[in-house]
Amino acid sequence: MNQPPKMRIAVLISGTGSNLKALIDHQSTAHYQIGCVLSNRPEAKGIVFAQQAGIATEILDHTHFESRDAFDQEMISALSRHQIDAIVLAGFMRILTPNFVNHYLGKMLNIHPSLLPKYPGLNTHKRALEANDAEHGISIHFVTSELDGGPVICQSKFNITENDTVESLQKKAHQYEHKAYWQVVEWLATGDIALKNGQAWFNNQPLNQPLQLSPTSDPL
Repeated sequence: MNQPPKMRIAVLISGTGSNLKALIDHQSTAHYQIGCVLSNRPEAKGIVFAQQAGIATEILDHTHFESRDAFDQEMISALSRHQIDAIVLAGFMRILTPNFVNHYLGKMLNIHPSLLPKYPGLNTHKRALEANDAEHGISIHFVTSELDGGPVICQSKFNITENDTVESLQKKAHQYEHKAYWQVVEWLATGDIALKNGQAWFNNQPLNQPLQLSPTSDPL
């Protein structure tokens, strides 16, 4: 019996690509296939992970474009050449235009290092410490035109201790990210998650609150 084709995803990066590495490590047994890795920074270290895995790469230096619209339109063209079905943002440090977001609406995921709606944007670990929060975590959400404001699919939480620093919280967040993100991408590939009428759905049911993922990536 022939297996259905895997969902072709593009992973967009700007830096080290640690989440990309986790996605690569799981793709052999997953329902997704990384068809392209795109970076807006030529020096992004994550490009090496793609090259070592034999994955096609696209490097589009955003500083060479006169506007965000021009850059995003070129991204759409590049990704179309690779016949991409869905987009996974993995440390992609660009605010996307509505044109790009709408082109992939319902087929684009982002991971954010906070328990959204807390702390959208940058410096999330510092802001959690300054607020004396008892817990912190990560959120994985569908991308909409609102910065870090799309419907949240799932979260992973961990306690903040009195000895935690920005660096230690970042390390903890990465550990949870690498275990959770590929699982959510897999759900997108199998159709277990979907964006319907502005709301995240899981197993054909609307999510009234985000799924909670344990360190073993099992929904609680």
